[in-house]
Amino acid sequence: MDQLSFLAVCGLVLLIVFVLLSVLAVAMWAITRAFPERTAGLDAALVAAVASAVSLAAPGSRLVSIEEIPCSSPPPPRKSA
Repeated sequence: MDQLSFLAVCGLVLLIVFVLLSVLAVAMWAITRAFPERTAGLDAALVAAVASAVSLAAPGSRLVSIEEIPCSSPPPPRKSA
């Protein structure tokens, strides 16, 4: 009798975890549908973040332009020293 109840508890826990993961998957799907990825240009927050990072890395420097480099191709191999 104890082994049967143990198996029932394990099965119930497995079912609960499956249901919770399914709910999370649906929530993630809904969030990605509600807030799609932006594809058009640069926004002010991105420019401010890059300018802040540049000023921290090289104090006194000035940001002139920001250019996106596509990641569709692998980077060139590095030359060994």
